[in-house]
Amino acid sequence: MRNKQNDELAVCGMSAVKKLEKNNWQQIRRLYFTQEVAPLFGGLCKKLAENHGIYNVVKSSDLEKLSGTVHHQGVVAMMHMPHIIPLDSDIVDSWIANGENALVLDHIGNANNFGAIVRSAAFFGMKHIVTANDESQSLVTTSSYRIAEGGMEFVNIYSVRSIARLLEAVNGRMARIGTDLHAKKSVAEITVLCNRKPALVVLGNEETGISETARTNCDECVVIPYADMGNGEAAVQSLNVAQAASVILYELMKQK
Repeated sequence: MRNKQNDELAVCGMSAVKKLEKNNWQQIRRLYFTQEVAPLFGGLCKKLAENHGIYNVVKSSDLEKLSGTVHHQGVVAMMHMPHIIPLDSDIVDSWIANGENALVLDHIGNANNFGAIVRSAAFFGMKHIVTANDESQSLVTTSSYRIAEGGMEFVNIYSVRSIARLLEAVNGRMARIGTDLHAKKSVAEITVLCNRKPALVVLGNEETGISETARTNCDECVVIPYADMGNGEAAVQSLNVAQAASVILYELMKQK
């Protein structure tokens, strides 16, 4: 839940708050927890006290109001609203120079899916996620932070005005890989398709997939093959976009 008046975001869940404490505790303005989990946050309370931060033991019902969910796991940290980095040519150039891959989310508007993708990205070492400018802010929510299980602290999130223009800008310098249910190439071929270039992989939403403008600006499109049930069809036609991201990120990891 976002506190617009104070420009704060409520981060809840034990893993999310603990990773925030370990990697970026200075962003925490206020900390609230139940008596049951209080012993787990003694060190953080001491840091907050030394830096004029606020912490309090509260009831579980108070945490529900702060976070907007019953899945707070006994702790809520109010932090500065995360800054979404506007993507520029210098950043992209650094990816290319360092051989770093990036994941582009083409209008994936579901914050829960976004959180799951961030978790997978952190697990597989994908440091960079790009979203369309019109949706990037809405994806960073209390629920996406909790579902990311601390992954938000290890992934850079960028916004871009036009995904198509980004794809045009990296033409010839990054392997532009789209995802498409009708693609002829398997995701297992993604390392070969990259041809030693860093990859810019585009994921689309579950209803319509990647946009036509994104598709036409990709060098190749890949599909995750399904198990044939014996009649030429799959039991389920497609994966959830977050599940698909995990498969693709695993294949990309093989580059290293």
